[in-house]
Parts: sequence; structure tokens; C-alpha cells
Amino acid sequence: MAAEKLRDLSQPIDVALLDATVAAFYGTGSKEERTAADQILRELQNNADMWLQVVHILQSSQNLNTKFFALQVLEGVIKYRWNALPVEQRDGMKNYISEVIVQLSSNEASFRRERLYVNKLNIILVQILKHEWPTRWRSFIPDLVSAAKTSETICENCMAILKLLSEEVFDFSRGEMTQQKIKELKQSLNSEFQLIHELCLYVLSASQRTELIRATMATLHAFLSWIPLGYIFESPLVCKLLSTLETLLNFFPVASYRNLTLQCLTEVAALNFGDFYNMQYVKMYTIFMVQLQAILPPGTNIPDAYSQGSTEEQSHIRVLESTRENRSGLLMGLQYLIDISYVDDTEVFKVCLDYWNSLVLELFEAHHNLDNPAAAASMMGLQMPLLSGMVDGLGSQLLQRRQLYTIPMSKLRMLMICRMAKPEEVLIVEDENGNIVRETMKDNDVLVQYKVCAAFIFGMIAMVDQSSMLQIMRETLIYLAHLDHEDTEQQMLKKLSKQLTGEDWTWNNLNTLCWAIGSISGSMMEEQENRFLVMVIRDLLNLCEITKGKDNKAVIASNIMYVVGQYPKFLRAHWKFLKTVVNKLFEFMHETHPGVQDMACDTFLKIVQKCKRKFVIVQVGENEPFVSELLSGLPTTVTDLEPHQIHSFYESVAHMIQAESDPQKRDEYLQRLMELPNQKWAEIIGQARQSVDFLKDQDVVRTVLNILQTNTSVASSLGTYFLSQISLIFLDMLNVYRMYSELISNSIAEGGPFASKTSFVKLLRSVKRETLKLIETFLDKAEDQPQIGKQFVPPMMDHVLGDYARNLPDARESEVLSLFATIINKYKGVMTEDVPRIFEAIFECTLEMITKNFEDYPEHRLKFFSLLRAIATHCFPALIRLSSQQLKLVMDSIIWAFRHTERNIAETGLNLLLEMLNNFKASEFCNQFHRTYFLTIKQEIFAVLTDTFHKPGFKLHVLVLQQLFCLVDAGSLTEPLWDVVTVPYTYPNNSIFVREYTIKLLGTSFPNMTTAEVTQFVNGLFESRNDLSTFKNHIRDFLVQSKEFSAQDNKDLYAEEAAAQRERERQRMLTIPGLIAPNELQDEMVDS
Repeated sequence: MAAEKLRDLSQPIDVALLDATVAAFYGTGSKEERTAADQILRELQNNADMWLQVVHILQSSQNLNTKFFALQVLEGVIKYRWNALPVEQRDGMKNYISEVIVQLSSNEASFRRERLYVNKLNIILVQILKHEWPTRWRSFIPDLVSAAKTSETICENCMAILKLLSEEVFDFSRGEMTQQKIKELKQSLNSEFQLIHELCLYVLSASQRTELIRATMATLHAFLSWIPLGYIFESPLVCKLLSTLETLLNFFPVASYRNLTLQCLTEVAALNFGDFYNMQYVKMYTIFMVQLQAILPPGTNIPDAYSQGSTEEQSHIRVLESTRENRSGLLMGLQYLIDISYVDDTEVFKVCLDYWNSLVLELFEAHHNLDNPAAAASMMGLQMPLLSGMVDGLGSQLLQRRQLYTIPMSKLRMLMICRMAKPEEVLIVEDENGNIVRETMKDNDVLVQYKVCAAFIFGMIAMVDQSSMLQIMRETLIYLAHLDHEDTEQQMLKKLSKQLTGEDWTWNNLNTLCWAIGSISGSMMEEQENRFLVMVIRDLLNLCEITKGKDNKAVIASNIMYVVGQYPKFLRAHWKFLKTVVNKLFEFMHETHPGVQDMACDTFLKIVQKCKRKFVIVQVGENEPFVSELLSGLPTTVTDLEPHQIHSFYESVAHMIQAESDPQKRDEYLQRLMELPNQKWAEIIGQARQSVDFLKDQDVVRTVLNILQTNTSVASSLGTYFLSQISLIFLDMLNVYRMYSELISNSIAEGGPFASKTSFVKLLRSVKRETLKLIETFLDKAEDQPQIGKQFVPPMMDHVLGDYARNLPDARESEVLSLFATIINKYKGVMTEDVPRIFEAIFECTLEMITKNFEDYPEHRLKFFSLLRAIATHCFPALIRLSSQQLKLVMDSIIWAFRHTERNIAETGLNLLLEMLNNFKASEFCNQFHRTYFLTIKQEIFAVLTDTFHKPGFKLHVLVLQQLFCLVDAGSLTEPLWDVVTVPYTYPNNSIFVREYTIKLLGTSFPNMTTAEVTQFVNGLFESRNDLSTFKNHIRDFLVQSKEFSAQDNKDLYAEEAAAQRERERQRMLTIPGLIAPNELQDEMVDS
């Protein structure tokens, strides 16, 4: 009864009853009561007339939660329906909200008591402003400033409104408003800022009220990044006030305003203001340093007296280099910042690190561009053109500048060495109890409870944060190394010698030093790097020999492996060192301390990938190639390794063999490498021929799996050269595959779905998957040789494809789909004749598995659509030959794919759709295809385009729509897209029909938009169809205007631009030696 009374909005709502419903929702009553209340409130919120009750509720209710509920309803109307409301209703609501805000904020007691309510009202007002101001509410800023002068509490709230408005326009507008609206609001704020500026300065000079001053500073901070510079550095002419900068400096010594003042000064320092205000900047810095010395006297042990001084950042440091007095202050400031950087707080260090990175980058670029005088002049802040006689003088200025920074930069190098972050390659760490352990990730299967999941997520965030900090530290140290290689080398070697003498020995000191040594790989000239590395590796090996204790040796081993893994170029040029290092790694492979063996195998693989040619030639002083010597002792080397480590070792040795150019030697090495697994394989197959039941033993199954994994590792390195080995085991492997498949099917048929979860069935399926993975790896890595396909594909048609079709759904392996996708991508059109058989075996049965919901068989989903895409790309003629029913199945599955909420599946579906559109566009069936599917595709693409779950696919949505609009407007379709039977009106052409159809489609989908707005959007699509950038921006504006994407994270709409920016940054890094570590570069093998 009560619910029915609330739902009847034809009369004023019963506020007492609404209060009770809201209280029940937030209360501690029964679950049923809360569910019922939630249902009623949702219905009211979705009722189009509910907003008309908002004023009545706000006036009558004393419950804050009820008021918030009413304002939430109002906020939805403002966002989605405001412009569709009558003018009288808009003005009435605007005036009412303004009056309530003034009423509550004019009285100190009510303002403090209702602060949360006032804050929400402020947000509502700013949302209204985004629609009304400046066009329909031109007097807003003058009205606000006038109101602010009537009361200090009103003034404080006006500051909060101005801050919100600035943030909405300048910080959060992208993706929230159309580009035209953003431009309009920015221009309005700029043109009316003088009133705001005078109000802020007046408050800061005249008020004694702490809350008001803090609110004014917070508002000023929001405006500083975009206001004209004159407002910051110059005093207003109309009143006898100090400039903004002078006013801020007066507040810095006051403890209660210090943090806010620092935030504002930092914002000012980050501005780009050219040379015009240099004197004011020098004055600001000088006064600031005097004040800072009073707060923190020089010589203070800042790490011990940890303070808030970490936000002192100077971006216009060149101005402070101009005179001796300024330089003295500059050096003192840098010393303060170095001391602060040693504070044991990650957030403080990150702030300092960002500053050091920007300063060192500027110094490096000026030094790096000395061969380009114009660029160097620009880096030093010189704007005039350079005459030929000025170049020598510029070089002298750069030299003086480097000398000025010599001591601070030397101290900074030591700071970076002492605080270097841990690289991800290092697996051996010190735990919270001071023990040396292997770093591990928690097993996902264990993460079943919320707290553990939360810990895992926070751990992952911390890892990402650590990785980001490591990259910035690497860059900073590399720039420092380029500025002075000698000092970098001396500091590192001196610190390393202290490890040897024991004077400075700790695990952390050795770790950070070696991580720093590894991070500057590639930054030195080759001769200097060689000399440096010889001393480093020699000292580390000596340290390993003389140091006692298992944990100590594990730490040293970890650091040796990390350092040598970072310098492949040095190892390629020095065979004796390379051989010594590899033999040392073999020693570490017998060390059972957690993590050492894993890291030894990882480092061995990394080194071999970069130096493989060195191992297959006879080196000076050697009797045979190293690979031959290694193969002779292989059983001994791997005796203490775990199976996954053995696989890594085999992969490394296979890389060596791949570098051998003599086919006879290569086959001999491969035969010797595979001798142990082949013996075991032959033994198992021999026993199985006598009794098939032998293969059912779980230990035998594990051995088979291990042998297949070893083969896969070798195949991934050898590619085509693995042919002799896979030919040896291929047919027997397929027989084992078929037998295990039958075992799995029988187990599931007898035991039901739960049988697939038993350890035995899981083990059998692992063998099947590894078999498929081995074949796929070999075919993918093998060079394009048709005879290989002819040899291996036909036998798989029944053993693999037929088995997939015959199996129960739970017994079908998704790897079958990826295998045949690989085969089609590899052999392309040659596979066209086989597509019908593949289609018959895979398509319908897989589609039936994956289309019941969006959760079951996740691995099959992506691989199924990847296979479809391969067929569409390389075997399109086979798709044309499908019956209309089969083609409809294909198109339905594509639409189902791009509607999927899993990003990878949706993107694969969209890419597949683009392939289909391109292929049909060039085919004789273009009209027939589009007559059937054009409107369906358009409707479905608009559906996902305007669905917030599918924002990551924005780029591909745009490409599909562009292709459709270009196709119809170019006249490529000669037959009508409308149904001539059901549509009595004959359109002049398809373009006019599609235009009208799209307007109706969007008009129906977005009732909050007027017909004129929708028509303008559709016309814009046709007009901009040939310019992708304009077309894309036009769609972005529509998404904002339609309000589908308001108040959302819209970075996915700009993902393409972000990717282009990342690529530009990578290209810049490639020009600076060492910024991208040598072992990360896909360099050509250079062996001499």
C-alpha cells in the first residue's frame, strides 16, 4: 500500500513515507525490507516525472539521505534531459537551487551544519551552468562575485563553486562536453576572470578567517594553470593590492597555509612564461629560499626530520643561473632537494624523482644537441637566431653550465645508485623477516576470498608502480651517465670495492649498486664499457668466492646474473668472459637456494639469444665448439633442475643449434640434444605396442607430457630445422593423442561433467594440449615451405579435426582452433579447398558451445573468432561458396562476437567484420551481401558504439561506420537497400534512404535529443566520411551530446592518439644510447 502511494506522482509525494523508505534502505532492518526499499527507490528514480517533486522534497524533508536522493534524481534530469525542458521549468529550478545555496551559506551555523548538503547543491549548480552559462546566464560571474562580498561564509562557498567550475571546464571536460562547448566555456572564464582575480586578492589581503583564506587558495590553485600570466606576476592597477605571487609568498611562513601555498607556487613554477617575467621568477625563488632556510636551517638532517618540503620543484631553473647570487641560491636549493630525496618514503621520493628526471633531461638535451646549435640554444632558453660567430660562445656557455652542476649531479648519481629500484628480472629478494627468498606471485587458484583478492590486486598495483619508478630511475641515471661517464664509472667502482673490503657490505647496498650498473647498459662508448665491465664482473666473481654464507652467496649470484644479462654486446666481444659467465651459470644451476636456478636458466636463455653464434664456432684456444662440449656434459648439467627449468635450458641450447649454418652439424647437434627424451619416448612407445594400458599409468602420462614440452621448447627456437625431430615422433604422437582423447571422452561420458575436473582427466588433456601446441609451434616457426604443410596437415584431418567433432563439448580442446588458424595464416589460399571440412568439423559445434552465455568456454571463444578471421582473410572464396544459411550463421556469430563484453573477443569480431566488408566490397556479391546485412550491421554497430561497456572498441566502430557511409555515398551499391515489397515509397538513391533510416534509428534510441540535433549529426557523418579524423571527432561529440558517456572514464575514446604518443616517445628513446636496454632491442646479430 505504501509503495503504491509513493508511486502515484499525480499529487505531492508523501515526504514522511519517502523518508521512511530511504531510512529502510540505509538502515539495519531485514534483507527483505532493504530489497523492497531499493526496488521502490529505483522505480521512482526512473520515473520521468519524479524530478517535479524535488523542490517539495527538499523543502519538506529533514533527512539528509532523502535530500541526496532527490538531488540524484535532479542530477540525472540535468545531464540527460535539461535542454528538452520548458524554459520556465529550467529557470525555476536554476533560481531555486541558487536561493537555497545562498540561504544556507549566509549563516555560519547552517553552513557548517549542512556542509555536505551545500557541497552537493554546488555540484548541481555547476551541472546547470554547463548548460546555461554563458549563453542563457550571462550575469552568473558578476552575480557570484557580488554575492561573495555580502558575507564571508557566502564568499567561502562561492570560492568552492568557482573551483568546481574551473575543474569541470579545464580538468574533466574531455569526453564530457562537445569540443565547441569546451571552447566556449574556456573563453567565457578567461574573459571574466578579472572579477574573480580581484575577489581572490581582496580576500587574501583583507580576511583574517582561516577557512575562507584556505578556500580562496584552493580556488586560486585550480585557476593558476590557465589564467593569463599578468594576473600572477603583476599588481592590479585598479586597486592597491600586491600581485598574486607576492601575496602567496607572504603566506608561506604560516604553517596552516604552507601546504596550499606550496601547491600554488609549484603550479606557478610549472608554467611556461618565456623571458618576460624572469626578474619576478628570480625574486620569487630568492624569497622562497630565505623563507625555507628559516623553516629548515642548512645542515638539517632532513631524512631524520622528515618534513613536507618535498614539493619544492623548480621548472625554470635556467633563470637562476644568471648571476653569482642566484647560482648560490640555486645550489643550496638543489642540496635541500637531494637531502629530501633520501627520506625513506616512496611518495616523497617519487615527487623528487620526477623533478630530477626533468632537470637532468634538460641538461642532457642541451649537451646532446651541441652539434645542432639552434636546438641547443632553444634548450638553454635562447630565442634569437644564431649567427655563425655565436656557436663557439654557445659551446662555452654549455661548458660553464655543466661545471655549475658538476657537484650536484655527482651527488645525484650516488643517490640514484643507492636507491635504484629492483628490476623485474631479479627473482631473489629479502622478505620482511630478513631472509633471502625467491620472489613469488600468489597462485590465482588460492585467491578465493575477498581479502586475499584485494591483497593480490594491491600487490599488482604496487608492481606496476615499482616498474614505472624503475623506468624513470633508469632514464635519469642514463642521462647522468651521458653527462659524465667518468664520474659515473668511478662512483660505481668505488662503491663496489667497498663491498669487497666489507666496509660497505649489505645485501641492499650490493643490490642497488648492481641494479644501477645493469641499468646504464649501452650508455657508454664501447671501449669504456668493456673496461668497466671487466672490472665489475671480475670483482663480483671474486666477491662470490670470498664471501661465506648461503644467503650471501645467493644475493651475489643474483647480482652477477642480472649484470651479465644486461651486457650482451660486451659478452659477444669477449669470448673468455662469455665462457666464464656461462660456466658460472651452470654452477648456479646446481645451487638449490630458492630462485637461483630459475634466474640462472633465465639468464642463460637471455645470453644465448644475443650471443648464439659464438657457441657454434671453434674459438681461439678451443678444440671444439662450445655447443659440442655442452652437449657432452648435458646430463650432468641438468641433473638438479626442475622440469620447467630443463625446458628453458633445452630452448637455450636449441638457439645455439639454430645458429649453426652447416646442415649436417646442425642435425647432429639436434640428435645429441634430443637423445635423452627420444630414448624415453622410444621406450614408452615400445611398451605401448605390447600393451596399450601402459599409457594409462599416471607416471607414464606425466613423462609423455614432459617429453612433449621439451620438444615444444626446442621447436620454438629451431623452427624449420626441427623437421627431422618432429618427423621422428609425429605419427606416434597422433596415435597417443587419439587414444588419450578416447579415454577422456569415456571418462566424461561415464562420470558426467565432474569427471573433467579429476586430476587424471586433467593430465590427459594436458598431453593433448601440448601435442597441439607442439605442432602449432613448429608450423608457425617453420619457414614458408609448402611441402611441410603437405606432410603434416592431411594426417591431422581425422586425428585432430575428426576427434574435435566427435568429442563431447567438455572434451574439446580450444588449441585445435588456434592450430588451424595458424595453419591457414601460414599456408593462406592453399588451404581454401580444406575450409569446408574444417567448417563442418568445427563451426556449428563450437558455436553451440559459446553462444549459450558470455561465460562458458572462454578459451574457445577468442580462438574460434581468430580462426574465422584467418579464413575470411586468406580463404574468402570458401566463404562465398557457403549456403545462405551458413553465411547467416557466420554473420550472426560475428555480431555476437563484437557484442561480447570481453575486450579481446569484441575486437577480434570487429576486425573480422572489417575483413568481411573489405572482401565483399571487392567481390561480385557486394549488392547481394549488403542488401541482406547492411542495415543489421549499422544498427548493431550503433548499439555497441553507444554502450559504455564497449568503449575500448571505439576506433574499430568508427572504421566500420566510415566504410558503410563511404560505400553507400559512393554509389557502389546499385540495388536498393530497402525492402521494395514492404516500403511503398521509392527512394531516389540508397544515400537518401540510409540518411533517413539512421535519423529514425538514432531518434528512437535517444529521445532526449531533438530531431534537429540527430539530423545535424547524421548529416555530419555523410559530410566528414572521407576524413577519418573529422569523422571520429564528430562521433565523439555525439557520444557526449547523447549523454551516454557522461561521468565516465572516456580514455578509451582517445586510445589511438595515446598509442601514437607512446610510439613517438619510443622513437625518441631509440636515439639516446642506453635508454632502451640492449637486451630489449631486436638487434641483428653482430659477431666478430
